[in-house]
Amino acid sequence: MAIYRDEAVVLRTHKLGEADRICTLLTRNNGKVRAVAKGVRKVGSKFGARLEPFMVADIQFYEGRTLDTISQAETLGSYGAPIVADYALYTTATAMVEAADRLTETDPAQRQYLLLVGALRSLSRGEHSPTLTLDSYLLRALSIAGWAPSFQDCARCGRPGPHARVMVQVGGAVCSDCAPQGAAILDDATRELLIALLAGAWDLTEDVPEQVQKRASGIVAAYAQWHLDRSLRSLDHLDGSQAHTVAAVPQSSPPPASEPKATA
Repeated sequence: MAIYRDEAVVLRTHKLGEADRICTLLTRNNGKVRAVAKGVRKVGSKFGARLEPFMVADIQFYEGRTLDTISQAETLGSYGAPIVADYALYTTATAMVEAADRLTETDPAQRQYLLLVGALRSLSRGEHSPTLTLDSYLLRALSIAGWAPSFQDCARCGRPGPHARVMVQVGGAVCSDCAPQGAAILDDATRELLIALLAGAWDLTEDVPEQVQKRASGIVAAYAQWHLDRSLRSLDHLDGSQAHTVAAVPQSSPPPASEPKATA
């Protein structure tokens, strides 16, 4: 039976039998792994809280045919306790790990792993608001997965921006020629915040009015829903101050069917 070690963040767990648990983990070098932690639910288990959601650990695995088995775990990042103790942090972290679960498979995903660990660390330390942390994480995770949005130039034809409309189906901001009837308005303040969140330029996110944050969050939620095929269940549990109402997705008037217009 092959043995391997890897760093991993715990995405979710569920019970198995009387004392065991199946853990779904995003590893640094082996993508997403499902593994059994035997006896983890017993009082005095050698694993303690190391295999709870949001924890980061150095883990030794025994490779199995369908499920691997965890034999050792040493804590690398103890983010679970401060996150679970605060409802806003907990719901935000739950949305993050749900997105990571959707965006990764068994192929190596080191950039996704590092992004998630960094986001959970920042969240647990209260470095930024939960809303901004989540929005930045989602935009950057989707970008790594190949769905990088454009909030400056037209996402459909490439015409230099800024542009005043947004259409998540085509990848972000759209010019007046490409915008269908009913495309949502993208005002300057919201555009600047989205660009800063995508770049991780945190100094540009300070003192942003709440209404601007809400508009940006609505666009991020819509963008995530479109590219993940369905909304993140965890977004429904965010409290009122973390509103991620799905917006900016016109329900009629699909993107223009004509070829993109040439830019001047």
